[in-house]
Amino acid sequence: MQAPREYHRFAEMRQALAGRLDRADRPRLFDRLDWMEALHRHCFPDMPLRILTVSAAQGDAWLFLLAPAPGRLRALANYYSFAWAPIFIGAVDAATQHQMLTAIARHLRARCSRIDLYPIEDGAALAAALRHAGWWTVRRAMGGRHLLPLRGRDFAAYWADRPGRLRNLIRRKGRGSPFALSIHDQLTPQLWDEYVDVQARSWQGPEPARGIAFLRALAERESAAGTLRLGFARAQGRAVATQLWTIEAGVALIHKLAHDRAFDAQSPGTLLSHAMFARAIDGDGVTLIDYGTGDNDYKADWMEQRLPLYRLDAFNPRSPASWLPAARAAISALVG
Repeated sequence: MQAPREYHRFAEMRQALAGRLDRADRPRLFDRLDWMEALHRHCFPDMPLRILTVSAAQGDAWLFLLAPAPGRLRALANYYSFAWAPIFIGAVDAATQHQMLTAIARHLRARCSRIDLYPIEDGAALAAALRHAGWWTVRRAMGGRHLLPLRGRDFAAYWADRPGRLRNLIRRKGRGSPFALSIHDQLTPQLWDEYVDVQARSWQGPEPARGIAFLRALAERESAAGTLRLGFARAQGRAVATQLWTIEAGVALIHKLAHDRAFDAQSPGTLLSHAMFARAIDGDGVTLIDYGTGDNDYKADWMEQRLPLYRLDAFNPRSPASWLPAARAAISALVG
């Protein structure tokens, strides 16, 4: 196994990777270099990159990290990320993965005092590698993702399984077709302007400027690839609800949804969800729908599984400055 290497610019990485983290080789959006690069460029432009890699005969391991402060590292992820994890290239078995992650963890122990990783789906293997390299670790459950495995159902069968209150709501609010519903797989400047307009009137408040730039880059990239699904509900020609999905490799990802607060009583977002789910299931033939992070109550009516997410904190015992935060994290994990 080679010694770990570091990269601090994506341009250097692209040459080293030679396309191995591009769309053709990575069906999962969050494992791709274009996702990582756009996230850094739009959401963390002033935060240094620390990208670690190690190679073995079976393949490579990569960790995409940020350096928010001297001695501190964190996952290159935020609220747009459904999950963060080490990325392995090649047929790397579990034992070799452990060796690779341990080598990276030892490399980092000589250079930093604390690592914060969130959101991760499990993290047990990564925590074990960090401990093997001499780090103190605390792994805490923190939120979750809501999933819908279709298991061969069409939309009619799926809808028959929904709670009665949701089906009744759609029936009542949909009488007379109060909204014009449309779903687009190609982005245009006019559609994007409508999306931003709805976001500005959303109950969530306007999207930050950096977030809007990131989401537009995502929508443009996925539109070009044919994986974008941008939905709207319109009242008298003006968009009052919108949803941004992507669909790829049989998986639908629900990235963002918003509706105009003035139309709360008419439920345009719920009616649009009904149309989006129908299109994804019957039109695109997805096998899984992923509602992303967050335990919002409404997700339980649409989805059937909850996948817990974790935060993994690692503390370097050689750094006295990390002792108190380590103790606090351990107590929080016990109490919480």
